[in-house]
Amino acid sequence: MKLTFRTRYLVYIIAIHIAMAGLLFLALRENKLVFIASEAGLLISIIMAISIYRAFQQPSEFIASGIEAIRDKDFTVKFVPTGNQEVDELITVYNLMIDQLRQERTRQVEQQFFLEKLIEAAPIAILIFDFDGNVASVNPRASQLLTIKPGDVVGKQLAELGFSLLAQIADLADGESRIMKPNGLETYKVLRSNFMDRGFRRSFLIIEELTPEILASEKKAYSKVIRMMAHEVNNSIGAVNSILDVSKTYVNDPDVQHAVGIAIERNNRLNRFMRRFADVVRLPQPQKRAVDISEIAQSVVRLMQPQAELRGVSLQLATKEINVQVVDVEQMEQVLVNIVKNALEACESGQRVEIISTARHLIIRDNGAPILHDIEANLFNPFYSTKPEGQGIGLTLTREILLNHQFPFSLKTNEDGWTEFLIEFS
Repeated sequence: MKLTFRTRYLVYIIAIHIAMAGLLFLALRENKLVFIASEAGLLISIIMAISIYRAFQQPSEFIASGIEAIRDKDFTVKFVPTGNQEVDELITVYNLMIDQLRQERTRQVEQQFFLEKLIEAAPIAILIFDFDGNVASVNPRASQLLTIKPGDVVGKQLAELGFSLLAQIADLADGESRIMKPNGLETYKVLRSNFMDRGFRRSFLIIEELTPEILASEKKAYSKVIRMMAHEVNNSIGAVNSILDVSKTYVNDPDVQHAVGIAIERNNRLNRFMRRFADVVRLPQPQKRAVDISEIAQSVVRLMQPQAELRGVSLQLATKEINVQVVDVEQMEQVLVNIVKNALEACESGQRVEIISTARHLIIRDNGAPILHDIEANLFNPFYSTKPEGQGIGLTLTREILLNHQFPFSLKTNEDGWTEFLIEFS
């Protein structure tokens, strides 16, 4: 066992004085006075050795006390000067170090508290990972945006969570950012970065929702274009039709009159076509009143039943609970007509379209052709259509009406093959 410096010093001093005492006894035992004087000198030497030992031991005691205080993270312990120059220099250095440590600790605690409050109040979603890449914490905005509970995700990898947005960004490397549109409507900017924690790298994920800004920018852009197009088309068609009507009265040839009539009808169709686009821009604010959503759904089923029978598709309504909402009835009817029409067109003879009304949801589902993954991200883009003669007005108008009502909605094909349009009510 390795001896400490203090033990070695004590052993050395004791051995020296024992040896000196023995030598003095052997050499001076015949001369009593000299022997007694020598023993007195030996005693003085022992006292001086003890004094020197205490002087050396005092800094060690200060150091031990300081180390213990630092180990206990107690930065309030300070020492007062003793009058010993060497010890006082050590005390001065220690007290200065303790002051700096206390200030640094206070600053770190304040910064940590501020950072936690900032993350908690941040309007963007933040997920922080541990050293192994598992989710360590999520802020309230992340819970709200992703509809997750912290207890369900903490300690898990992104790929294990089962949320489509998080699963798609599981391969995102530190320092990378990506614009995501998981369901064709919401748009997110995702950034992954890292920070150093106790000398090791930890990652964090920032998810910012861009949907409101992008929707507002899109609407501003296409509204201006549609207004300009509608103005020019209406002015041109009105003037052209007037000329054609007058010209028709001066022409007696039936073939020419028929051709002019076709031109006038074609102009009228173009005018109606432009009015449908303009309806999206001129969509009025909802005139709301309380109504049972099931009644609106029943009305739409009666309206669309002939079209369903013509295609050989079963159209059914299942009302599970009363669902009274404050809505614009005419606009909500238009929404359901558009959705049911698309569902019927996706089905073939023998397939089904079901409308399910509950207290908090309205689901329009069909087992027709599924939505392809490449198409899903563009479904709610303005005027996007996969149909040869489609203009993409139906879903655009549906999107605007539901956004004005502040009803969350989604459209996707589930794993069981059924395509669902889900409208959620508060």
